[in-house]
Amino acid sequence: MVLLAAAVCTKAGKAIVSRQFVEMTRTRIEGLLAAFPKLMNTGKQHTFVETDSVRYVYQPLEKLYMVLITTKNSNILEDLETLRLFSRVIPEYCRVLEESEISEHCFDLIFAFDEIVALGYRENVNLAQIRTFTEMDSHEEKVFRAVRETQEREAKAEMRRKAKELQQARRDAERSGKKVPAFGGFGSAGMTSISSGSIITDTIVEPEKPKMTPTPARSSGPSKALKLGAKGKEVDNFVDKLKSEGETIMPNTGKRGSDVSKALPPPVNVESVHLRVEEKISLTCGRDGGLQNMELMGMVTLRVTDDKSGRIRLIINNNDNKGLQLQTHPNVDKKLFTAESVIGLKNPDKSFPLNNDVGVLKWRLQTTDDALIPLTINCWPSESGTGCDVNIEYELQDDSLELNDVVISIPVPSGVGAPLIGDLDGEYKHDSRRNILEWCLPVIDANNKSGSLEFSIAGQPNDFFPINVTFVSKRNYCDIQVRYRSER
Repeated sequence: MVLLAAAVCTKAGKAIVSRQFVEMTRTRIEGLLAAFPKLMNTGKQHTFVETDSVRYVYQPLEKLYMVLITTKNSNILEDLETLRLFSRVIPEYCRVLEESEISEHCFDLIFAFDEIVALGYRENVNLAQIRTFTEMDSHEEKVFRAVRETQEREAKAEMRRKAKELQQARRDAERSGKKVPAFGGFGSAGMTSISSGSIITDTIVEPEKPKMTPTPARSSGPSKALKLGAKGKEVDNFVDKLKSEGETIMPNTGKRGSDVSKALPPPVNVESVHLRVEEKISLTCGRDGGLQNMELMGMVTLRVTDDKSGRIRLIINNNDNKGLQLQTHPNVDKKLFTAESVIGLKNPDKSFPLNNDVGVLKWRLQTTDDALIPLTINCWPSESGTGCDVNIEYELQDDSLELNDVVISIPVPSGVGAPLIGDLDGEYKHDSRRNILEWCLPVIDANNKSGSLEFSIAGQPNDFFPINVTFVSKRNYCDIQVRYRSER
């Protein structure tokens, strides 16, 4: 068969969607379709009509026609079989066989038509294959997108961490009266947030003894900095608007920069040997319970500022029984670490780089064991006559942990006002701009291992998921202790 075109038209011959498989002008196809209704004999049932040059093979579709235009020497049986396949494709993409629905899904239909016919000849495909080809479902593409999203999340977390480091460094420089330097990038991840029913995010860090030194006083000479006038009326209106939307606005007390810097807490000084132990836990639990995935990443970072301590060795006490995977830096003597749990350089004559953060040991844990969840969150939304009554509970699973600055973020429907809070442990904050209810708990430990929040709001049970939880802790989740000894 040689198929010239496939079209869906009205009973008056108006083309709604048409796909030409050979070279044909728009005027030509519109003329052929306009002549089609005039060729049909009333009162007789046929599936095709012919002219001197072409053959029309058609099938009624309620108020429309599915029409194939072929050459006169094509095989009529193959034409009818192809017509049936075309007629079965249309309901796959259009819920109702009306002109507006056909026009809305015209490109989907054209792509499907191209899978049936190529260069005027029928392809050996069925309806399931056509659906697969048009969806273009690719496992490799899904993997690529998942990897890219993970990289984007890690990059954003690294960006936030670096911004905090730069801000802290500027504050330190202002306190000491030095010029604010520019800083380059180095470091390890800080805090990550995850989503779904019960979620934990953890940053455990720094067993460090601060050693305070007096800060030199800054001279309070005359300043030549540019001074701006008082806030105008437009600024006041903008600030009032932000306050009405739930934003927290820090008041301007009129203090100079030196006065503000004096009120800030003093920095933690870095000694000649500075060890930083960080852990990051990311896990996802199902809405109905059960751990779907938990990943823990830990790192020991060493910073040496004195050349005399450059040949230092770290003693690792690993008392953890959770099945951690340990990995040392490539320049670390792996045999020494395996035999004695001591971290030292392969070349004993060399020293660690000065004034640089070096990650010497990493560990990783990935599991689906529910017993390892540090904190569980249970959300129970139930529909009522006016909306939903939501009850949320938390419970600390490991009594040895102390979680600080815990924030449990619950999504709420937009445009229904603030939730009505009932029983509450801790504090709450409703962010109307992001449609989030934040449940804030300063400390969760063995003395405060469980608590609940109840509120009512208009909505459906699905509106309150996923729930995000973030917190920090000063204790390691894994039982790994680090100490050091100097090697002269």
